[in-house]
Amino acid sequence: MRDEDLPRGIATYGDPGVIVHFDGACQPPKGPGVAGYGFTVEGDGYDHEDHGLATRPYSENSTNNVAEYVAAIRALEWLRSRGYRGPVTAAGDSQLVVRQMRGEYEVRAEHLQAYHDWLAKLAAEFTSVTWQWVPREQNGRADALSKRAIDEHRPTARRLTGASPGPRDDASPERDDADGDAERD
Repeated sequence: MRDEDLPRGIATYGDPGVIVHFDGACQPPKGPGVAGYGFTVEGDGYDHEDHGLATRPYSENSTNNVAEYVAAIRALEWLRSRGYRGPVTAAGDSQLVVRQMRGEYEVRAEHLQAYHDWLAKLAAEFTSVTWQWVPREQNGRADALSKRAIDEHRPTARRLTGASPGPRDDASPERDDADGDAERD
């Protein structure tokens, strides 16, 4: 069917917005350790990725769940800093973050509440944010970026904090659990 054959006023083309893939990692996963984040932004003229430390290394908040939240926060902050306020699909492999942001899970862990509140406040600045869980295999680039952040910062973090290597320090940063959520709270 050609465009001129479509009835006017009935067929609409919505704004597809941007797709954010976010991921966090921590070594060791339950912390305290070195926590990194990674995210990608695609669509509506954007093609960006970033990664970095999610928290101060070896602090109480250096956990996998905090890193997941920070990844989503940094992605939305990046979009906001560019003046974007349209629709966003935020895709991540953390069932905890996605379900808490959808309101399906309560935020029971006190240390996650501030991250959740800040992310909700950021999300409210966009036309809409759709939280979508994706399997880790479909979140590969963000996952690789979060692990790269750990690899890049682990030697410096040890030097700054005086922390000694943990038992898995020489291993590549991997999560012990299937979906990236060390615990539900």
